[in-house]
Amino acid sequence: MRYNEMELMICLASRILEDGSTVVVGTGAPCAATMLAQKTHSPNLVILFEAGGVGPILPTMPISVGDSRTFARAIMASSMSDVMESCQRGLIDYCFLGGAQIDQYGNINSTVIGSFEKPKVRFPGSGGANDLASLCWRTLMITPHDQRRFVDKLDFLTTPGYLTGENAREAAGLPPGTGPYKVITNLCVMGFDEKTKRMKVESVHPGVTRDQIVENTGFELMWADQVKVSLEPEEQELRILREEVDPLRYIIGKEAI
Repeated sequence: MRYNEMELMICLASRILEDGSTVVVGTGAPCAATMLAQKTHSPNLVILFEAGGVGPILPTMPISVGDSRTFARAIMASSMSDVMESCQRGLIDYCFLGGAQIDQYGNINSTVIGSFEKPKVRFPGSGGANDLASLCWRTLMITPHDQRRFVDKLDFLTTPGYLTGENAREAAGLPPGTGPYKVITNLCVMGFDEKTKRMKVESVHPGVTRDQIVENTGFELMWADQVKVSLEPEEQELRILREEVDPLRYIIGKEAI
């Protein structure tokens, strides 16, 4: 069955979310991935939104974290402080983030391109991203793969990953055992080396070459001993994604390959 890059990324991200786990999401592709997981292999997935929706059964794609649909059939209509407190107490398994720049340790910039005082581009900033990545057990990222995003040095550190590697995160006072987990791009899926905490390619998407990944990354990647080929979307996943999760194709678009 034909699919496009966004559909592939969403399907791969959704498979990471185990049944019974908890995840804080925003809108866009991360929300599509969690909805797909909930409608397929993880019916007991507990979704949380920053504005306070806890455990909704999403009827359709919300357009913001405060959309009324984020409270549909929810376990609880709480508040931002309650959701952040749940993260701080170690109750949240995953959070989904994006950003303008990501470095080899999973640190994220979503604040400025250029100098902070006179930026070339200014973005919305952290929002709740810094808190979520600091406190949730595992951080997931979905992003296009190119040298503008995957950079050797961030223009601004908005959200901590593994900082400078190894034990730097814990030394900075962040909870032990937390940090970046997977980065899902249109070229590959990457994790992080257990010792150095550097980004490591784990699977390459069908038709993508190693050279393509290297050419689109602004730093030297690590590679797993046995790099797999990413599993393509299944017919059922695509049907649910297209018909139930995003029937208007706001996120997945219309082009298939």
